[in-house]
Amino acid sequence: MADPSIEMTTSGRCLVARVSGEMDYLTDPVFRAGFKELIAQGKRFIVLDLAGVSFCDSAGLNALLGARRQADAVGAVLVLACVPDALRRILEMTGADHVLRVFDTVTEAEAFMGG
Repeated sequence: MADPSIEMTTSGRCLVARVSGEMDYLTDPVFRAGFKELIAQGKRFIVLDLAGVSFCDSAGLNALLGARRQADAVGAVLVLACVPDALRRILEMTGADHVLRVFDTVTEAEAFMGG
C-alpha cells in the first residue's frame, strides 16, 4: 500500500495537487490536514488530481467534500480530475458528483478555470 500523499505544483493560474494512496478512515487525518494546507496557499483555482488514489471509502469522500466546503468558504474553486472509475461510481451513487465538479484530465480542469 502506498503511503498517503499530496504533491502540489502550480500550473498557470491553478494549484494542482496529486493525491495518492488510500483515502479511508486511517488516512483521513492526513488528507484533511493536507487539503487544509492546500487551501491555505491562497490560490483561487485548485485541481485535485486523483489518478493515484487506489481506494476511497466514506471517510475519504467526506474529506473531499470538506475540502470543497473549505475552498468555498475562502472563495476558491476546487475541482477533481483523473478520478478512478471506482471513485467516480461512488461520487455518482452518493450524488457527490453534483457537488464536486469532475473532469477527465487535469488539462480539461485547467481549461475550465481559464488556466
